[in-house]
Amino acid sequence: MDFNYVDDFENGIIIKNVRNFELAHIFECGQCFRWYKEENGNYIGVSFGKVIEVEKKEDDVILYNTSQQDFKEIWGDYFDLYRDYNEIKNILSKDPVLKKAIEFGVGMRLLKQDPFELIVSFIISANNRIPMIQRTIKNISEKWGEPLEYKNRIYYSFPKIDKLKEATLEELASCGTGFRNKYIKDTVSKIYYNGTKTNENYDEKYDINWIKDQEDEVCHKELQKFMGIGPKVSDCIMLFSMQKYSAFPVDVWVKRAMNYFYLAPDVSLKKIRDFGISKFGKLSGFAQQYLFYYARENNIKLENS
Repeated sequence: MDFNYVDDFENGIIIKNVRNFELAHIFECGQCFRWYKEENGNYIGVSFGKVIEVEKKEDDVILYNTSQQDFKEIWGDYFDLYRDYNEIKNILSKDPVLKKAIEFGVGMRLLKQDPFELIVSFIISANNRIPMIQRTIKNISEKWGEPLEYKNRIYYSFPKIDKLKEATLEELASCGTGFRNKYIKDTVSKIYYNGTKTNENYDEKYDINWIKDQEDEVCHKELQKFMGIGPKVSDCIMLFSMQKYSAFPVDVWVKRAMNYFYLAPDVSLKKIRDFGISKFGKLSGFAQQYLFYYARENNIKLENS
C-alpha cells in the first residue's frame, strides 16, 4: 500500500504520506486522455462519471470534489494506491537502463480505467496525436455524456454504451473521429449486444467482461477481433483498464527506446513486443511505461530517424 491513511475535509479528502505519486508522471505518460493541467499545477479529470481535482502538496495528495466513500469505491483502486510500487521498482531497477528510466519517472502509477471508455478512446488514438485524441473524446462526451458541474464549469462524463450505440457514422465523424467512425460504430454495437448472456444472440468473444477475465495472451487476441484494434491498441486497453500487466504496447517511442537500448533498429514491432514480455515478464507493462515516458521526454532518437 502506497499511502498511510485518508482524512476528509469539506468537499474533499487528503491522502496522507503517499509514495510514488507525481502528477505529471501519471497524467502525462500516454495512458489517459481526460486529465488537464490547471494553471496552479493541479489536474482536473473526469472518470467513472465523476469530476475530481488532484493536488500534490509535499507527501500528501488532495482530491477535491469527492469523499471517503468515493475513495473506497473508486479512487483508491483507480490510482492503484493499494500496490507497493517500490517492490516493482526494486525488481525492474536490476536492469541498468530501466533503473535510469524509473529514476526519471519515479512517480508514475498505472491507472485502472473503465474498459469500455478505453476501448473507444484507444481506437481514436490509432495514428493520431494526443491533442486531437483529447478533443475528439471531449466532443463525444459533450454530445452523448451527462453534464457534471465543478467550479462553475461544465464537464461531461464519458457516454454510457446505450447512448453511444445510437450515434450515427456522420455524428461520430463530426466529433473528429475521421475514418475511425466506422470502427467505433461497429465495436460499440458488438459490445452492446453482447454485454449480457441473456441476449439470444450472445457471442462471448465480444463480451468485454469475458475478455477481461481471460489469460493475458488470450485477452490480447480477443480484443483484436474488434474493428480498429490492432496489437498495440489491444495492449494499451489491457494494460490501462484490464490489469493485464504483461502487456507491452509498442509505439514509436517504445520502439525507439528498445532499439536504442536493447535491439537492432530493423527488428519488427512484434519481435520488440515479444522481447519486452520475455525480458520483463509479469511487470512488462510497468517497464513499458517507464521506458515510454523516459524516451519521449528526453526525445530519444535513433540515427536516421
